Amino acid sequence: MLWLPSDTATEPSQPLWILTVSAAAIFLRPCRPFTTVVVMGEPPASIPDRFNAAAFFVDRHMVEGRAGRPALYHEDRVVTYGEIFESVNRVGNALLDLGVQMEDRVLLILLDGPEFVASFFGAMKLGAVPVPVNTLMRAADYRFLLDDSRAKVAIVSEPLLLEAGPALVQAKHLKHVVVVGEAKGPHLRFESWVSRTPRSLEAADTSKDDVAFWLYSSGSTGFPKAAVHLQHDMVVCSDTYGLHVLGITERDRTFSAAKLFFAYGLGNNMYFPMRVGAEAVLYSGRPTAEAVFQVVDRYRPTLFFGVPTLYASMLQMQDAEDRFDLSSLRLCVSAGEALPADVYRRWVNRFGVEILDGIGTTEILHIFLSNRPGHVKPGSSGTPVPGYEAIIVDEGGRPVPRGEIGNLRVKGDSTMAYYWNRDEKTKETLFGPWIQTGDKYYQDEDGDFWYCGRSDDMLKVGGIWVSPVEVENTLIAHEAVLEAAVVGQQDGEKLVKPKAYVVLKDPKDASQELVEELKEFVRNRIAPYKKPWWIDFVPSLPKTATGKIQRYRLRQGGVR
Repeated sequence: MLWLPSDTATEPSQPLWILTVSAAAIFLRPCRPFTTVVVMGEPPASIPDRFNAAAFFVDRHMVEGRAGRPALYHEDRVVTYGEIFESVNRVGNALLDLGVQMEDRVLLILLDGPEFVASFFGAMKLGAVPVPVNTLMRAADYRFLLDDSRAKVAIVSEPLLLEAGPALVQAKHLKHVVVVGEAKGPHLRFESWVSRTPRSLEAADTSKDDVAFWLYSSGSTGFPKAAVHLQHDMVVCSDTYGLHVLGITERDRTFSAAKLFFAYGLGNNMYFPMRVGAEAVLYSGRPTAEAVFQVVDRYRPTLFFGVPTLYASMLQMQDAEDRFDLSSLRLCVSAGEALPADVYRRWVNRFGVEILDGIGTTEILHIFLSNRPGHVKPGSSGTPVPGYEAIIVDEGGRPVPRGEIGNLRVKGDSTMAYYWNRDEKTKETLFGPWIQTGDKYYQDEDGDFWYCGRSDDMLKVGGIWVSPVEVENTLIAHEAVLEAAVVGQQDGEKLVKPKAYVVLKDPKDASQELVEELKEFVRNRIAPYKKPWWIDFVPSLPKTATGKIQRYRLRQGGVR
């Protein structure tokens, strides 16, 4: 049995509900609340031993009377919770017809749309393991993912076949390909594939600790690793960050610029709204500043999720207030990299909506450090989300004093079980219930956490640690600078000094005079030894698909 709040989850005065999940059905009945069952601010609620996440996030809405309510907006389509329920069941049955069994992997190379949601939960409902992957990869990457996951079935959006096609032919374990769109050759067409299957499907009798889905890391420094997540993980994230930080309710409508194949986007625009019966706007196109403004103006979301690069780009549009209506937004969220304080302040001053900056990882599934509505400390990652603990340790695993930079470790029940087929990497990352994120942080006297960069991005200048993020944020505060990335470079004496790569708002401003001005600008605002010794103006910075700067490429001289 699972105790959880009713739909208006942020209102403790509402009755609680008792939910029984079985292999056959779910039953919901009102029950007198017990103060010892759910305490707001101490999530998540307990989860029964026998638990199928698809039954919880999809089937439950049929019992709670939401079959006719909108769940998804995609282009000109409005998809109800009842239609999602039916499509999930049809996909599950269609996968069974192809011989997919419990724990078999199903690779999803899908653009954001209702088919993604149906495929993800359809596989999970029968106990199979959906594996959503980056839609921006190359054929060699897809070949690696197919072979590494040993997926029997791949479900692919038609526009992605051009790149993924060769990998689908060469994959060792793949038996069937289903195409959303027009299918050619031996491939199955998604619409006809699911149309002839039954509308009902019994949820597999899975444990809360059964494998539910995989998410591959962004692979910024090599081949990606698959973080293995369990059936209970999405509930944990929903009931910690979703309910207790965002305060999401069924009255909300979400829009995420980060796509569903990202851990960040998966929560933002799928299981957070489906936790409470809210609505989500799915956009399959490229999230440029113009496109994002258009989507917000058209669909009127209340919660918007972006990344720092996008917020900076949106601020570059001088006429945005005149062309687009953002008045529906009650909160914005940022993750992926630290949000510069200057970007936060300019956004709030211009659009009047707070951005809650936080940090999450693929391995922990969603955000575990965050600022809070009405309590934002610009430039910081905030404090631990209820349900998570965070500490900063030295190289020996010992806690460091406040104010001292160290390695971030986090404890929370949404942490991955392990990396698939990466035993040594798993051992390097997991320390009992704690996971070392690979991020350098310090904690201030108020308890807020401040991001200093990835562990391998830190610089030691004159024997003192220097955070590239601090230097970058200082550069971004200059009126001429759009983006900046800082790495270490050896001088003539083989000593490491900071070097900055800078993207200007107007490339025509590039000059030696501006180089000297920026150096002086930094020197006057932070410790002088942190100023960049060299500054290169570049048209753009190398980034992962999630928007994280790939500083290792800059160290290798790779600037696009």
